[in-house]
Parts: sequence; C-alpha cells; structure tokens
Amino acid sequence: MNFNLFFNDFSLPVWARFSGSFFTALILTWISIPTIVKISKFKKLYGRLNDRSSHTDETPNLGGLAIFAGFTLAVVIFTINSEADEIKYLFGAAIVIFLIGIKDDILVIDPRKKLLGQIIASVIIVWLGCIRITDFHHALGIDGISTLSAVIFTSFLLVLLINGFNLIDGIDGLASGVGILTSGIYGLWFLLTGHLTYGIISFSLAGALIAFFRFNISGGKNKIFLGDTGSMLTGLVVAVLTIRFLECELTAPSGFQFKAAPSIAVGVLIVPLFDTLRVFILRLWNGKSPFKADKRHIHHILLKLGFSHPCVTIILLTMNLLFVVIAFLLQDLGDVLDILILTLLAFLLTSVPVLILRYKKQ
Repeated sequence: MNFNLFFNDFSLPVWARFSGSFFTALILTWISIPTIVKISKFKKLYGRLNDRSSHTDETPNLGGLAIFAGFTLAVVIFTINSEADEIKYLFGAAIVIFLIGIKDDILVIDPRKKLLGQIIASVIIVWLGCIRITDFHHALGIDGISTLSAVIFTSFLLVLLINGFNLIDGIDGLASGVGILTSGIYGLWFLLTGHLTYGIISFSLAGALIAFFRFNISGGKNKIFLGDTGSMLTGLVVAVLTIRFLECELTAPSGFQFKAAPSIAVGVLIVPLFDTLRVFILRLWNGKSPFKADKRHIHHILLKLGFSHPCVTIILLTMNLLFVVIAFLLQDLGDVLDILILTLLAFLLTSVPVLILRYKKQ
C-alpha cells in the first residue's frame, strides 16, 4: 500500500480542520503552562521587576514557549502539503523570533540585537517568502506598487507590529487579548472567503492565546507572563495575517470585499499601532531614543488613574472592537478619510486620561 498517496489524498472537512487546529493549540498550550511554571520557579526564571513594571510579584515569563509549541503543532498537523509553500517561511521567521525572544526572557539582550533579529525575520517573510503588500487599494490614488516599495513597506509594517505587541505587553491580558481579537476577526474572514491555510493559522493562534490568557489573568499558582517570546511571536503572526488579508481581499468574493480594506486593518490593529507610534513620537519629542522604555503607554496611564489590570484590559479591548466597527461603518468615506478619523479619535480618547492624570497631579 502506498502510504504517501493515502495520506496525501486524505483530507478532513473544513470545519474539522478549523476546529481541530483551534482546540489542538488550546489544549497543548493549556497543559504545557503548569509544567513551564513549575520549571521556571525551580530555576528561578522570572520576569524582570524594575521601575517600569506594573507588577510587584516575581512571576515566570516563559508563556511564549507554550504558545509557540501549541501554535506550531496545530498549524503543522492541519495544514495540508499543497498549501504549505508560504508556511515554511512563516515558521522560519517564527524560529528566529523565538530564539531572540527566549534569550531576552532569560538573559536579557541588547535592544539593537533584538531589532536585528526582527529585521532578519522580516527578510525571511518578505524577501524569501514573497509575503508582502503589493497594492494600496487606491489609497491616495495608489494601487499597485513596485517590488522594492513593497519590500520596504511590508518590512516596516512587520517590525512595527512585532514591536507594537511587545510594547503593549505591560499588563495582564492586554497583548494576548488583542491577539485573540485580531486573529479571531481575520480567521473568520479567511474561513468565509475560502483561504483555509491562513484561517488555520488564525484559529491556531487564537486557541493558543486563549489558553495563555486564562493563566495570565489568574492570580493562582500557575500565573505566567507572555514574555518577549510570546509577544513578538504574536506580533509576527498577526502582521503576516494582516498582509495576507490585504492581499487576499483584492480577489475575494464580492460579498466579502471592503471599500476601504486598509482602514479596516487599521481599526483591527489600532491598539498596538497607535500606542507604539504615539509613544515613539513622545520619546523623540523629548529628545530620547524611541526604544528607551518608559511608562508613557496608555495602559500605564490608566493604571495610574486607579484602574485594575483586568479593568484596563477590558477598556482597551472594548475600544479596539469599537474601532473595528467604526472603520467598517465609515468605509464609504475611503481609506484616507477613514484612517484620519480613526487616528483623530484615538488621539482624543488617549488624551482624556492623560489630561485627567495631569489635573490630579496638579
């Protein structure tokens, strides 16, 4: 019997592949975390406490290890060979991110080396894997762009989102919650439009993050942090899903196309995108390096106003979902105006707690 032929011909129904990838990632991540926590405590592998920390207790920070295992196994099992060409480059980049992340979580590495690793991962995705944004969807009157422009713009977006998720990972449940929301939205769209591979990637990430989320927001003995490994891996996968969403939307069935797809993506990613750009601009304005960590993030400001970690997470996730709805409702205005409104609204909403905190200090 030709076993290769048997396994190549064997295929699960779509619903089984999607649900299987989701639950495989969820279950493996769920059962891995208690063991990782136990080993971390035995080896004293804790998240670093400093003046920027929003926690006071020593807590293991290797949650990304469980997420990487659950996500990778689920995608490998439920993606068939004929769809796996691009996936090998995603895994190659994920391994690079995993290696620099795990080293930073345990030993701490220079931010420049971390940035170099992120650039290498983006080169694997964009240059070798040819996973890139090639069309601006007529935003600013621009449609198709040159290969060089596509490589530069997509690489910038990848590095931005990897750092964006890394930077919002300052309180319980925020980075993983945003990852669940974004991967869930993309996964549903990929499922409805027949892009099975990226649907499986989306649901695998969502499953792994949901399992992690449960332990991250708990106060029990198995509480764990995402760490740089988990936050950067989440940012990488979400960035790839965003790129494929923008590319696949161009040829999607008419009922699933948007009049302003880039603005929809901005709405989905508003928390990591806007908070990262806002903080970088503030640091440069004050003559500091944009990579110099501080407590200017919106979640830090809300914590200073007296909100708890779960409350801040709920507020920001609700705002994130609201921005998705607004972007969808305003798509008739076109990308430029839609994105401008989203940016101004984000600026106004983040300015309110800043002004309240300044008033309270005075």
